[in-house]
Amino acid sequence: MQHENTLAYAQKLDAADSLKSFRNEFLFPQHNGQDVIYFCGNSLGLQPKSVEKYVTDQLRNWADYGVEGHFKTNTPWMYYQKTTQESLAKIVGAKPSEVVAMNQLTVNLHLLMVSFYRPTAKRYKIIMEGTAFPSDQYAMESQVIHHGFNPEDAIIELVPREGEYTLRKEDILATIAKHSDSLALVMMGGVNYYSGQFFPLAEITEAAHAAGALCGFDLAHTCGNIPLQLHDWKVDFAAWCSYKYLNSSPGGIAGIYIHEKHGNNPETPRFAGWWGYQESTRFQMKKGFIPEPGAEGWQLSNVPVLQMAAHRAALDLFDEAGIENLRKKSIVLTSFMQYVIEEKNKSLGYEKYQIITPLQANERGAQLSMICKEGGRESFDNLVAQGIIGDWREPEVLRFAPVPLYNSFEEVYQFGQII
Repeated sequence: MQHENTLAYAQKLDAADSLKSFRNEFLFPQHNGQDVIYFCGNSLGLQPKSVEKYVTDQLRNWADYGVEGHFKTNTPWMYYQKTTQESLAKIVGAKPSEVVAMNQLTVNLHLLMVSFYRPTAKRYKIIMEGTAFPSDQYAMESQVIHHGFNPEDAIIELVPREGEYTLRKEDILATIAKHSDSLALVMMGGVNYYSGQFFPLAEITEAAHAAGALCGFDLAHTCGNIPLQLHDWKVDFAAWCSYKYLNSSPGGIAGIYIHEKHGNNPETPRFAGWWGYQESTRFQMKKGFIPEPGAEGWQLSNVPVLQMAAHRAALDLFDEAGIENLRKKSIVLTSFMQYVIEEKNKSLGYEKYQIITPLQANERGAQLSMICKEGGRESFDNLVAQGIIGDWREPEVLRFAPVPLYNSFEEVYQFGQII
């Protein structure tokens, strides 16, 4: 697609955008009496206007019914997690029984390690990207130590080649093959938070299985960003948060996916809790854990309904927009941002802003990370002072996420003019 760096062109794209009305469903922070240009949905998504009603409805139910709200409301709390399963299944490409909203991301990672990191004296290594989000690094380190291994030996970190910022697929697959005799688990992000690189999840999963290992992904920066097919790719497990692209409140309820071959096997090891017990006999309070089939069998405690109400409000917007439609717009929106950055470099006569996110649409989502080669922090602070909200990551990267649910092409054009 041949872009133009003009206001008229950006407005033309907005006029043709079938998703443009969704922008009106969100609340924007204000700057000098105007909506900010918000390109930080990869860190915290904006609040849907409908959240207030959804949460207020549950507060009303609590007031009106008390404990009877578990059964008597139009959305009984006993089954509230089920209201999100169809929506989440469409977003991650799974069966509804393979997903459930619960806990927070790192809590879920640790719970999933109980099930899927079962090291032996021979097979104990974990492969992950070297620039994984710190929570993933800390979780894997502590899991390895818990099992009596040395992280320096047991954790294999994938790092870009010298002078590069992203991982090459052939290097990922070669590393998996190299450690096949000792590999227990491949555990990577779906999209790397720092570079914005989207990894080839299907091929990584296939390679991990060929090596005799299990494979899981942290989808914090992927869920709601890029359509997935976790079930068809035979991914063993995954976890995600909901407060980035899913716009479901700061620190909001997270979620997991577990392939049915594991989820429907009651012998799959796990840490058990009451809410993961077989639903039909849960209130008989018997000893001896019998898991509910599917991902629900990994639940520990009953549902935090107020968080789930905010999540439900956001997921309703995804149901209406459709993840495939959002991806189509995202590809064009992000490529337009790439174009206006490149045009800015041309106008300066040198590459002041170096994009380190892959330039191919199939290798990235709604994010561009770039290095400002002079005065990076000052440039970022200047953007904030002019009402453009992005994200600064030490030591030198600026991240901007043009989110298709609520960002416009005109905003991308304005960003290019101001930067």
